[in-house]
Amino acid sequence: MKALTIMTYVGAAGVAVFSVTMAKTNPSQTDYEEYAVQRLTQYLKQDVCKKTSRFIENLLNSKCDKLVDSANPEIKDILAATTQRQDFIVFSVYRTDLELSSWLPSYRFETVGAFNNFYTYTAEQQ
Repeated sequence: MKALTIMTYVGAAGVAVFSVTMAKTNPSQTDYEEYAVQRLTQYLKQDVCKKTSRFIENLLNSKCDKLVDSANPEIKDILAATTQRQDFIVFSVYRTDLELSSWLPSYRFETVGAFNNFYTYTAEQQ
């Protein structure tokens, strides 16, 4: 019986330490915005810029990557305005409904932030 009590206390202490660690490493909204800008910029450069037609490429003077880089502050503002954070103290859930215009597709992203990292588990076109 005494060993069971000791194991219970050790287990409770372990859970408490784990919870405090998670709470201290729960990333902020600003951290998420930086992560989201980086991921969206990477997507735009790798997928959108590389797959543009020759006509659009000529219109942009083959500077798609530079155009994306120059739009970073605006991208961050848009992401900040379209993201909702649910803070559960030990982790956070971020939901971003990205809709730029009615003639462009909209997207929904859902991301969990924990241990100073982000894990995007949903990325779908609406």
